[in-house]
Amino acid sequence: MRLVGINIPDNKRIEIALTYVYGIGLTLSKQILKSVKIDFNKRAKDLAPEEINRIKEFIEKNYKIEGELRQVIKQNIGRLKEIQCYRGIRHLKRLPARGQRTKTNSRTVRGNVRRTVSSGKRKTELK
Repeated sequence: MRLVGINIPDNKRIEIALTYVYGIGLTLSKQILKSVKIDFNKRAKDLAPEEINRIKEFIEKNYKIEGELRQVIKQNIGRLKEIQCYRGIRHLKRLPARGQRTKTNSRTVRGNVRRTVSSGKRKTELK
C-alpha cells in the first residue's frame, strides 16, 4: 500500500503503519485516525480505498510531511547558522546543539576521538 509516496507495511496495524511516514509519530497517527474515524486496530491491508483516500486528504491538508518537512527543517537550521546564534554555531561546528555533554559522549559527532593514553608501559617483546 502506498500513502503520500511511501510504501506502508500491509501486515501492521494502521496506527503503527502511519509512523513509517517522516513527520508522523504515534501520537499524530492516533489523532489522524480519530479525526477520519478509522479503527486503530485495523490492519493496513484491510483498509478500503475510500478510507485510504480520507487519510491521504486529511494528511495533505493539515500537516507537512516528508520532503516538505525536511525542507522546512533545513531552512530553520540555515537561518540559525546565518544569524550566528549559539545553536547555529553548534550546527556549523557539527557539535550537539541541545546542551548535551561533549567531554565523554558525542564521539560519533566529533569523529570518534579517543584522547586516553594506554597504561604507559611498553610491551616487552617475547624472546
